Amino acid sequence: MSTATRSGYEVIQDYLRLLDGSPGVYRMLNAASEVLYVGKARNLKARVSNYARPTGNSNRIQRMISETQSMMFLTTRTEVEALLLEQNLIKQLKPRYNVLMRDDKSFPYILIGGAHDFPQLKKHRGARKEKGSYFGPFASAGAVNRTLNQLQKVFLLRNCTDSVFASRTRPCLQYQIKRCAAPCVGKVSEAEYDALVQDAGRFLSGKSSTIQAELAGQMQKASDQLEFERAAALRDRIQALTAVQTSQGINPRTVSEADIVALHLDHGQACVQVFFIRANQSWGNQDFYPKTGSGAEEAEIIEAFLTQFYDNKEPPRLVLLSHAPEDPDLVSAALSERAGHKVELAVPQRGEKAELVENAARNARESLARRMSESATQRRLLDGLAEAFGLEGPPDRIEIYDNAHIQGAHPIGGMVVAGPEGFLKSQYRKFNIKGAAGAAGDDFGMMREVMTRRFERLVREDPDRQSDAWPDLLLIDGGAGQISAVEEILADLGIEDMQVIGVAKGIDRDHGKEEFHRKGQRPFALQRNDPVLYFIQRLRDEAHRWANGAHRAKRAKVVSATPLDEIPGVGAARKRALLAHFGSARAVSRAALPDLMAVEGISEAMAETVYNFFHRE
Repeated sequence: MSTATRSGYEVIQDYLRLLDGSPGVYRMLNAASEVLYVGKARNLKARVSNYARPTGNSNRIQRMISETQSMMFLTTRTEVEALLLEQNLIKQLKPRYNVLMRDDKSFPYILIGGAHDFPQLKKHRGARKEKGSYFGPFASAGAVNRTLNQLQKVFLLRNCTDSVFASRTRPCLQYQIKRCAAPCVGKVSEAEYDALVQDAGRFLSGKSSTIQAELAGQMQKASDQLEFERAAALRDRIQALTAVQTSQGINPRTVSEADIVALHLDHGQACVQVFFIRANQSWGNQDFYPKTGSGAEEAEIIEAFLTQFYDNKEPPRLVLLSHAPEDPDLVSAALSERAGHKVELAVPQRGEKAELVENAARNARESLARRMSESATQRRLLDGLAEAFGLEGPPDRIEIYDNAHIQGAHPIGGMVVAGPEGFLKSQYRKFNIKGAAGAAGDDFGMMREVMTRRFERLVREDPDRQSDAWPDLLLIDGGAGQISAVEEILADLGIEDMQVIGVAKGIDRDHGKEEFHRKGQRPFALQRNDPVLYFIQRLRDEAHRWANGAHRAKRAKVVSATPLDEIPGVGAARKRALLAHFGSARAVSRAALPDLMAVEGISEAMAETVYNFFHRE
């Protein structure tokens, strides 16, 4: 009997004879060598034996076994290592039957810098390489910005960069509107500013009531001494502090630091809500929609989510859960090893902790209901789109393209992606136009460059179209000319079956009178009240917004560039040091060689490089 005709159970039984009781990771592959599933095991032989029996498995596992034609194994020293390796492989390979977290972004923090005499208060995202005190995570940039806005009113800490701070000769607007103590021009001493920094750190650590009492005492003292202006300023700070406290939402009394993770599962779709509790304050929440691996249960989903979610984030000492993972002790050990401190997992049954989990679970349930409703609406729109344009079926991936430039300056191409779940923002791409078409303001040429770069890469990386990165439909902002340019590029790459639709402004360039262009067909329009027309307008407007935003960012970057960027060997750190010392690039260009050598971090050789750059003939 050939391997191709043998059942999955028989294939697995063959591997079973070669295994021992070591911990490790196994992979199940189909006939095309695609990974179907990645799993971990304390005992590989015992775990794999569960798949070698025709009975006792769920329908999902039975389907997976029936498709299995080969397996791969990696042994590890411990089960914790196996769990960490399993999740790394899942994120890398994205197997069909595994639970996969789709959104793995980092979360923002508040940073009070520690490398300056007058530390800066700012938002931080990414690796914690900069010296200072970090507070977070916050659920979103909006949550950080709101907190920063109130903190500036209360503690008057600067938010300007070190180079701007060093170049100030008079207070900026932040001082005028009472959001900064203006240490840049000596309005506050280093000791007084340090006291403000300490108060801000105490507040972010949960000691806001103590700070409020101290401010109230200072206000009363100032009032008794007839310092009414100072008393009024302290009153404003107390009011701002009260506003921060009341805007924190749910502020638990008995939980000082925890993440609350709640899952709701409905008809194979899952929503996980994560609430961040730090310093007895709620710092926001975020929802996630993991792929459930064709029918996974709650315990498997929550375990996979925890290990993937904390792969690039430090877990707190307590994680409150709505459902226990399959192996809570193993997950706790893995998270503890990754964090460098004990991480406790708990499923509370009563008291305030249980109320916090129930609140998160309710949010998960409501979020999933909204998403399923939106998905149903989106699916109806995709069905309508297929019917209106005579497509073979509703598209699963639509790519919408647009260009942005001002008379050929800073040209950018933008691509947005939409599907049954709405806009897929993690799939958006921008293209810096490099050819002559950009400089000439040639929209056709720019579209040719974007499409060439996009589809040459797709053909190179996935010629058999096995991945979901291939679109079913292209929407191009433009008419017959743009369609011809796109069709020509696709034909050159051997792509003959791609559906392409051009969206032109139509009569009087009026919103609602769009004309649609397809190869070999006359232009046509949809009724003004057709939901499909509104849908296409929304897709096109999103591509326009994305391309214009990328263009503005590119233009701003060019405008903010300085001659220092062109000097070999002058990176971000040396650039900051020079600007902090001299105040501007023009002052650097006029500096003598000894003055350049006096800058911290600028060696004699580098000083000569900088000097020669500005004084070459």
